[in-house]
Amino acid sequence: MRAIAAGPHGTAAGRIYENLRLRIITVEIAPDTVLSRATLAKEYGVSQTPVREALQRLEQDGLVETFPQSRTVVTRIDPDALTESHFLRRAVETEVVRHLAQSHTPETLSELDALIAMQETLIENTEQVAMFYDLDESFHRALFGGIGYIGLHNMIRSRSGHLDRARRLDMPRKEKMREIVDGHIAIAEAVRASDPEAAAVAMREHLSGTLKRIEMLRQANPDAFDTSSR
Repeated sequence: MRAIAAGPHGTAAGRIYENLRLRIITVEIAPDTVLSRATLAKEYGVSQTPVREALQRLEQDGLVETFPQSRTVVTRIDPDALTESHFLRRAVETEVVRHLAQSHTPETLSELDALIAMQETLIENTEQVAMFYDLDESFHRALFGGIGYIGLHNMIRSRSGHLDRARRLDMPRKEKMREIVDGHIAIAEAVRASDPEAAAVAMREHLSGTLKRIEMLRQANPDAFDTSSR
């Protein structure tokens, strides 16, 4: 039985959702996998009700598709949804760092510096890519938190499932990890310098990496992508 510890997500459905989302994002649960509510309920040691609620949230995120009276299947990465979520994320996060450069606090800068320092220690260890990715998400969450918009971060995150899966496929490389940390450093330096335009430029560049490599990732992982998309 898979233990789901109590935490900030509160309900059993919330914790199962977070755990399943992570397993799908990391491709531990591969695209095209059929998910059984009964099997998941047994695995998590709960009734089928919270499992059903978790799967409904995952369907809203576009990570699973439920066929009535039939089955629930993990979707493939949809390049169209990926491009759309990237556009949304770039537009929003560019404005977030603009605002942060004009109104940051020492506490926010210290948090960003600490997260960067922790990421630096993991660059040479691709086996710790999961921890590296968690720190990456924490860095971006801290940017939103710095201007009091955590709710907006959560909304962006819920729309980024396809993009996040592609980023995970692109991640287990030292060069990619170094690129991400350098991007974080550039963003933090621009915020520290109270330079909104430099912060926006750094964010746009930081978020462009995976999108440039989508076609290469599709060719390397054909079973992970939806071939019906453009």
